[in-house]
Amino acid sequence: MPTYDYVCDGCGHAFELFQSMTDAVKKTCPECKKKKLRRLIGAGGAIMFKGTGFYKTDYRSESYKKGAAADTGGKADGGKAADGGKSAGGSGKSGGE
Repeated sequence: MPTYDYVCDGCGHAFELFQSMTDAVKKTCPECKKKKLRRLIGAGGAIMFKGTGFYKTDYRSESYKKGAAADTGGKADGGKAADGGKSAGGSGKSGGE
């Protein structure tokens, strides 16, 4: 059940009211008893993620990991070359020698 914000245009009393979405809008102020109560438009609810976060590798089964390793050619490091990224046949040095 949502919480609604109300304000009285007669006396300025503002408060929050926890009520069902199907309940009627309140009209009478609990302070001054005048029928000048108005429900405010709220920002609404939001999803809040708490904690350290979620990663794409969380909760992966062993069968998924084996299938992913087979798709990348058996390299568990995501398909990176074992020589540190040096090109095949190159000396690893740049520039003219």
